Amino acid sequence: MTEYSVEYPEGRDAPRWYLWDGGYLAVGRSKGVVPPHAHHAIQIVISIDGMASIRGSRGDWRSGRGIIVRPDARHSYNGQGSLGAMLMLDPESTEGTWLRAALMEEITLLPDAVLASCVSELRKFCEQPFASLAVPALIRHCVQALCAGEPPTRQRDPRVTRVLNAIRESADLRMSLEAAAAIVHLSPSRFAHLFKQQVGLPFRRYMLWRKLTRATLAIARERTITAAAQAADFADAAHVTRTFHQMFGIPPSTMLRGDFFEIASPFELGR
Repeated sequence: MTEYSVEYPEGRDAPRWYLWDGGYLAVGRSKGVVPPHAHHAIQIVISIDGMASIRGSRGDWRSGRGIIVRPDARHSYNGQGSLGAMLMLDPESTEGTWLRAALMEEITLLPDAVLASCVSELRKFCEQPFASLAVPALIRHCVQALCAGEPPTRQRDPRVTRVLNAIRESADLRMSLEAAAAIVHLSPSRFAHLFKQQVGLPFRRYMLWRKLTRATLAIARERTITAAAQAADFADAAHVTRTFHQMFGIPPSTMLRGDFFEIASPFELGR
């Protein structure tokens, strides 16, 4: 299977992007192979009229109608031209924490029985949008349908939650490790260890991820990479492009096809 950048069609089959600060839902058709990449979001793929394929950092390609990729797992992806939905979910959100607790492997293929209600609602959304769930409710429905058991009772360390909230509420994404540690009265080294233990990646890498999610919103609003770089505190458009490609496997220009809709976050930050 040859690897090349994913392609989105134009016109009726062009994707629709529903974005918020921290994630997005994309609905449409894609073809081509997204080369290996890793991002901090939980990735959920649900095919409505076909199959999608996924490959981890090791192993062969696997196909299925539903796929979940754990945060920070390196993978390649092929939509195989099927109509589908791709959801990027903040793993620090309440639903993200709940879903992540059930993921034992880096990549999970979902059985049809688990996907049935999601596929049904997504098909209705594509074919009869005015008769379907509103977008935030649709997103929550699909995520919660894939969560197992009761929501986890284990809470995140309140000091980490305090810093995560401060990052989300700030218009400036240049917060340093030292400044974050000062918010919760810890030494930088102690806070760095605690943050990685609780969140799963180093603080500076997380800040780069947050900048990229904000740049994604800015691309939708401004329709230029240069404006997105300025809005998200990147050095320049080239820096956005490199980071976007590393984390999503595609250049940001790929997103400029399709229609964009900015929505309020469907999820709350986990405790």
